[in-house]
Amino acid sequence: MTFFDLAVRNIRRHWLRSSLAVIGIVIGVIAIATLGIMGNSIGLMFSEMVTDVGDTLIVSPAAGVGGGKLTDRQVSDITRAVGSNVVIPFSTTADKVTVGEKESVVMIYAIPAEDIPLLLEKESGNYPRDTGGGCMIGSQVAANSRENGLKLGARARIGGDTLRVVGVLKERGLGFDINPDYSIIVPYSWYSNHYDEEDYDQVIVKVRDINDLDAVKEAIEQKMNRREDVVNVMDTRGILESIFAATDAITVFLAGIGAVSLVVAGVSILNVMLMSVTERTKEIGILRSIGTRRKEVMRMFIYEALILGFVGAVIGGVLSFCAGYVTTAVFVGNPDYLFHPKSLVYIFFGMAFGVFTSVASGLYPAWKAAHLNPIEALRYE
Repeated sequence: MTFFDLAVRNIRRHWLRSSLAVIGIVIGVIAIATLGIMGNSIGLMFSEMVTDVGDTLIVSPAAGVGGGKLTDRQVSDITRAVGSNVVIPFSTTADKVTVGEKESVVMIYAIPAEDIPLLLEKESGNYPRDTGGGCMIGSQVAANSRENGLKLGARARIGGDTLRVVGVLKERGLGFDINPDYSIIVPYSWYSNHYDEEDYDQVIVKVRDINDLDAVKEAIEQKMNRREDVVNVMDTRGILESIFAATDAITVFLAGIGAVSLVVAGVSILNVMLMSVTERTKEIGILRSIGTRRKEVMRMFIYEALILGFVGAVIGGVLSFCAGYVTTAVFVGNPDYLFHPKSLVYIFFGMAFGVFTSVASGLYPAWKAAHLNPIEALRYE
């Protein structure tokens, strides 16, 4: 305990120099934690935006085949290939929609009426039927009803036909299959008559057991691409894994940038400790001459580095929490991301790395102090 007290005394004696070293650790901890939280928040934001389509296969025509369309027969072949799994064909276009005096251009998805409930969940109203001239609107289309006039019960004019909005979809988020939040959903029978279109743009396959995803994908390819490549089958699970791996890499990269500032702070502590050894050479000589062992002298200087690192890490941790809250609120738009376990880990990681950097920076000065020749140290002026 005596050597710990000596370490505290020396820090107080050189409080300005010690404060600058602590500030370096504080900045480093804040940099690591804040950048790590920022990267993780970006990943969390993206995972919320992207709908859960990990169980989905998207089948589209191969380039230059069938005029970029899938026929009813091909859809039937895909249905037979996937067995009991759900097959949902669809087509898409963009068109001008008029409600009263308000005009807007909206994406239109055409899905067989019986398949719409299998793919999309309603917020209010009803699902459209093949008969009745109804359509559904996405959550964001409904939210912008003041600008476009599209709301539950409204009558929308598309081309020469009028469709009544019979339902509003629940918000689904960005997907790799379709993005209904900003779209109108119509029955395929109406779309086929209105646009004189018989074929489909793509087919969505919802796999009941995600463990069968690869087997179902292979079954489609064997059925459809026996002689030549007729269709392309995209596995959305692989896309999601690649994207989340990329966001994790960004998070680690940002935290690494913050770690550089902590290394700089470590160099500052190394310099402070070396100066302390030089200034206290005679004191070290006295301690050694009265029987103080080398490891005890070394411990005294390590205590000093540990105190600097601990104080800087604690202050940096508190400020990192505040900075992380502001960062997630301003740049990501959701401060709740800060309280996610993976975000909080970066605060503790930054603090631990700050203490480690401080102690590591104090090892060489401590070793140098412990190995000073006592007689030469006493003669040092």
